[in-house]
Amino acid sequence: MNNPSRNHPLPYLGYGLGLRVDHYESLIDEPGDVEWLEIVSENYLAPGGRPLRWLERFRERFPLVMHGVSMSIGGADPLDERYLDQLDALARRIEPAWISDHLCWTGVGGVNLHDLMPLPYTEEALDHVVARVQHVQDRLGRRILLENVSSYIRFAASQLTEWEFLAAVAERADCLILLDINNVHVSAHNHGFSALDYLDGIPASRVQQFHLAGHERSGSLLIDTHDAPVVDPVWDLYVEALRRFGRVSTMIERDDHIPPLQELRAELDHARRLADTWLREAA
Repeated sequence: MNNPSRNHPLPYLGYGLGLRVDHYESLIDEPGDVEWLEIVSENYLAPGGRPLRWLERFRERFPLVMHGVSMSIGGADPLDERYLDQLDALARRIEPAWISDHLCWTGVGGVNLHDLMPLPYTEEALDHVVARVQHVQDRLGRRILLENVSSYIRFAASQLTEWEFLAAVAERADCLILLDINNVHVSAHNHGFSALDYLDGIPASRVQQFHLAGHERSGSLLIDTHDAPVVDPVWDLYVEALRRFGRVSTMIERDDHIPPLQELRAELDHARRLADTWLREAA
């Protein structure tokens, strides 16, 4: 399908937050310098009710993007056409700047594991994912973004590095990338590869969004938990990402131990200051 909307440049949105129930009232009353919001798509797929009424209010105040956790783009089960219908209906209702999900699989045999499982980085898996991304984009009539997930195991069968696989999916399927800076740091630590090599292997023209988040340590592993502030090594990697990709729409994710809104705004302001400093140095 040659749909014009798939080739239209996506906007730069600035600095945003993941929309969470804890902050509904405060964001409506005092949006401050939060420039856009990312919603978890699955929270708003029901055709009515209070969540959608809130979402309509936010739509009037902020640009929105949709971020899903259930597409299972790398899964062996057939793509869930009903789920894609629901995504399409929500997108038509709120007109998001873009739609994203994760480069992973989330279930098998019709059972949703409610986790983001890594893929083997093989040519066979690459062909499989590319075909499914193309189907989703044809169904939704737009490019989607795929996010790199954190991982704690590697497949012996892998023939490519993670960044080679992600770059190949983006190029062959003509999709875009949501680059999670925290996940790059976590996986680099867990598997012993260079986070800078990862950034260097990603095509700059494909990167549309950054995620910044916190993690926890469990023994020798780092675990992507989204329940803590961004740590200094991730901020440092964010600066390296700015040097590699330029200013990219950036947001802070927090899914647990959610603090008052002003604490997340402070993190967002820090990201903005780092980008401003980089721009001055680059000028």
